[in-house]
Amino acid sequence: MKKSSLAVALPALVLTGLLLSGCGIFRSEKAWQTAQQQSPLEIPPGMDTPNASAALVIPPPGANRPTANGATARVGNAPSSITDGFILADNVDDTYRRVGEALSNGEIGTLQSHDDAAHSYSLNVMASDQPAEKAGFFGRMFGRGSSGASGPNVAPRQVVVTVAASGQGSSEVRAQGEAAAVAKVVDSLKSRLGGKG
Repeated sequence: MKKSSLAVALPALVLTGLLLSGCGIFRSEKAWQTAQQQSPLEIPPGMDTPNASAALVIPPPGANRPTANGATARVGNAPSSITDGFILADNVDDTYRRVGEALSNGEIGTLQSHDDAAHSYSLNVMASDQPAEKAGFFGRMFGRGSSGASGPNVAPRQVVVTVAASGQGSSEVRAQGEAAAVAKVVDSLKSRLGGKG
């Protein structure tokens, strides 16, 4: 009985030794183990660095400062003109009449002239050319919010409002002028007339 247990234990011990050795006796020298580093890749002359001298134009300090509504229309010291607008689900003549009624009360600005043939209004809006401080949550909630006429350099700004057809059965109301004045006109007209976009 001792011989049979030794006959079983000896082959099991040899088999365990082979398994634990990880078949190291079958290993051979791999090509990647003897590899040596070649010379580094050479880039042809003129192809190493692209010319980036005109890639970035850095504006002067204070350029393109956002207005109170976030629009960025001023670059440098020269006032610039922007155009903004919205769509009304009404025909051109009715929209022109409704815009005229909203502008005639004088709350948005002073109506200077109108052209019925071109469906346009010209008005002066009291607005600042500098961004105004935005009111906090409670200031807006209790009516102490800043209006478009507060802030430094408040002066009348010329704005032209035009009404044109936009698709079937809708009209586009567009305002053109300085950024703060256009924002004031578009926001006021949109809230009064129920425009979108």
